[in-house]
Amino acid sequence: MSKSLKIAIVGDFNFTYNSHHATNLAIDHSAQFLDLDINYYWVKLKEIVKFRPQQFHQYDGFLIAPGPIQNPFFLHGVIKEIIEKKVPTLITGDGYKTLIDVLVSTHRLSSKNEKLISDNLVEGQTFEKVMIRPHSPQFVQLYENYSTIELTSTRYSLYPQLITDLQEDIADIEAYNQFEDPEIISLRNHDFFVGCGFCPQISSTREIPHPLIYTFVKACLLRLEKAG
Repeated sequence: MSKSLKIAIVGDFNFTYNSHHATNLAIDHSAQFLDLDINYYWVKLKEIVKFRPQQFHQYDGFLIAPGPIQNPFFLHGVIKEIIEKKVPTLITGDGYKTLIDVLVSTHRLSSKNEKLISDNLVEGQTFEKVMIRPHSPQFVQLYENYSTIELTSTRYSLYPQLITDLQEDIADIEAYNQFEDPEIISLRNHDFFVGCGFCPQISSTREIPHPLIYTFVKACLLRLEKAG
């Protein structure tokens, strides 16, 4: 293993959450597959909000872990800061809604402060199946040999005009779900900044790392190599 990556997992780790354990394992799966040494660190929201700008550049990538989110206001500021730093980022689960909120406020997409994204449509703390329908050629290829059935504890519906506004020059819709709502988006003018409402970590295995986690890790590696 010649390369060593440093990844920050943003969230308040809770050993009772399967999705948090799965997050660690999913990174390990990709590390083993790519023969990489990856050092990952859980960084609490109350800690990362105190980061100085240069501290964000100490990491090769950021993975926003599934919630529940203790302080959405803190996460809002963190996501906004990371976007500006151009560091490879993958947002999963609850953080997907916060990402949308950040884009709405940053680009002033809600002039009348109307509600443009629903509350969580998954009831309780259970997981439900969501069918991924890749939209972009890149994600069609990404899911070519992987199941399009994912597990999620969060699902959101976006107002149609918001989807149109996002696609103008802010983001690309990489995949929809069976309800025709955007399920994966990526930000333009970033090498890798992807948000998804489901938890790709859960379906990752040692034999078949999840392609979204795998691609995120590869983006982190590319950043490290470019930095010399």
